[in-house]
Amino acid sequence: MSRERVAVAVGDLNGIGIELALRNHRDIKRYIEPIYSIDSTMLRRASYLLNIDIPKDFNIVEKIAEPFKIEAGRITKESGAYSFASFIRAVEMAKAGDVDKIVTLPIHKQAWELAGVEYKGHTDALRDIFQKDAIMMLGVPSMFVALYSEHIPLRYVVNEVKNVKKLSNFLIDLYRNIDLRDGEKIALLALNPHAGDGGVLGNEERFIIEAREIAHRTIRKNIFTFPIVPDVAFTPKIRGRYRYFVALYHDQGLAPLKALHFESAINVSLNLPIKRVSVGHGTAFDIAYRGVELNSQSYINAVKY
Repeated sequence: MSRERVAVAVGDLNGIGIELALRNHRDIKRYIEPIYSIDSTMLRRASYLLNIDIPKDFNIVEKIAEPFKIEAGRITKESGAYSFASFIRAVEMAKAGDVDKIVTLPIHKQAWELAGVEYKGHTDALRDIFQKDAIMMLGVPSMFVALYSEHIPLRYVVNEVKNVKKLSNFLIDLYRNIDLRDGEKIALLALNPHAGDGGVLGNEERFIIEAREIAHRTIRKNIFTFPIVPDVAFTPKIRGRYRYFVALYHDQGLAPLKALHFESAINVSLNLPIKRVSVGHGTAFDIAYRGVELNSQSYINAVKY
């Protein structure tokens, strides 16, 4: 069986990403042909600190960024600059057709900021690079949550929901980038408690319904539910009816997802000309380079996806 060539951006080298890559290399080779976006100098330094031998077939690229001293568990501009450069090299390989897809290991947003990177994370950068409205979707095969708004303060969410054109375009793009079964619906969450209770607790649901109607006219199918009361949407009875959920803001979707599937969830970027998937967790600075046994399920799931 031929395996796809996949670029693996190694993330923040002060975190657990490179250990995940080294420890799981043999396993992920069953699914893909990985090309790791790290140079020999930094790979040797990480290998030495971790006391893990570098596999002979651990294919890497050179000239990523300036080498630096790995400081386990610390937020540094050097690690931020390197993780961003590793990501950009992976994207460049995908754009050039040298790899089929990319997998990203966790970065630290503050380290990117210290390094002068203007983006909050991978998805923001991908939107700018490709000038496309990338969609952030996280989950497991039985339950994926697509986020309409992501890393913004909660006070801005209402204005985002009132932007009917933007919300309807989001719904249309989501539908076009996932594979639904015949007759399958996508669960669309309300914004307010009790879905507004007829306007008593807020009337933003009318904007959601308007966006839903526009989306349905465009795709010529009724795919999205009416806004579902958020506090019951992820209960077993309701959750069992749907595989895909639209959350209107970050914690509305990710709090229940991580309560249910923290160790196995992945992060997928939709609506782009390249395929990108990531682990669903962070850098885990508290356990990096400490000999703690890592849970690799999210990384393995990302590769399989």
